[in-house]
Order: sequence, then C-alpha cells, then structure tokens
Amino acid sequence: MTTWRKLLTYSLSTYNESWNDVISIAPSDDKWLDFLFDDDYGDIEGKSFTLWTKSRVYFPATFDGAEWVESVSRNPDDNPNNHIGG
Repeated sequence: MTTWRKLLTYSLSTYNESWNDVISIAPSDDKWLDFLFDDDYGDIEGKSFTLWTKSRVYFPATFDGAEWVESVSRNPDDNPNNHIGG
C-alpha cells in the first residue's frame, strides 16, 4: 500500500528535485495525493495525474495493474526514453 505523494517524493528525489520544484499539478485538488492504494499487481487504483517541475514532467505508469511514477524531460535534451512497462 502506498500513496502518490510517497511515490512522487521518491521519484522527485531521484532527479534531485523536491516539492519546491513543482510548478503545476493536475488535478489541482491535491487530496488524491494522500489516497492510500495498492500499487501491486491487480486493478489500477491510483488516480491519473500530471505533475510539472522546472525540468521534468511526471505521470503514472502501470503494467498488469502495478503502478509507479515515470517522468520525462520537460525540455528537449537529446536523451531517448526507454520503453515503460513490460
């Protein structure tokens, strides 16, 4: 069990970012960030979102119901992205 806030905090730190770097988040009502859900395989339970920071765009990813956070560069950087999921 986890929350998007926990997963996003970890993902932000992976790219040396924090909540202070967040420019925008959708949906803007942030109650969903603390909704406890099962991120393991099965049904998709986490809410869809997009979060923008100064340098990246974060979004939910899923495979067979397992959920996690992925991100891409906000600006062109000549770095290709790997496939997401299985």
